[in-house]
Amino acid sequence: MSELDHSLSTDDLRPSILLVDDSDVFRERLARAFRERGFDVRTAANAVEARASAEEDSPEKAVLDLRMPGDSGLQLLQDLKAIDPTIEMIILTGYGSIATTIDAMRLGAVYYLPKPADADDILAAFERAQTPPLEPPPDLEYEAPSLARTEWEHINRVLSDCGGNISKASRVLGIHRRSLQRKLQKFPPAQ
Repeated sequence: MSELDHSLSTDDLRPSILLVDDSDVFRERLARAFRERGFDVRTAANAVEARASAEEDSPEKAVLDLRMPGDSGLQLLQDLKAIDPTIEMIILTGYGSIATTIDAMRLGAVYYLPKPADADDILAAFERAQTPPLEPPPDLEYEAPSLARTEWEHINRVLSDCGGNISKASRVLGIHRRSLQRKLQKFPPAQ
């Protein structure tokens, strides 16, 4: 065995992942699951630890919690991209919103997952991020339904969820039972 072969350990050949979450239990559970799947796992409880780990040895992938004490996952994402722009990162959060999802993607996250997520969910998200985007269908125009049609569909969906019980559906919708009955007697509006 040559000196070069000897210097390469099996750790050097395993894909590396940095898991950043302020929950010790969640972070260690994920770390164990990724180790079982053959990853070289590094963990950090906050952005400061994560930056130090990435500066020492940049990981190939990173999973970042959105909300942590100190810097947020979005700030950490930017910092890690500055350290190594090739890191593939996923944001995990229990407080998902469309705005933060858009921010995360614009800043360079490859995916955004709601908690609880397990190692399989995270690996599937990294895999989905590798698939090329779908080509938009040629010259198809989307025609939004009218407000009346949308209201009618919503009312019928709530009524169905309430098992056809008009009194219960009227309470869920926040309208008087007789008003709901009048709306239900109408024919569905056109698109």
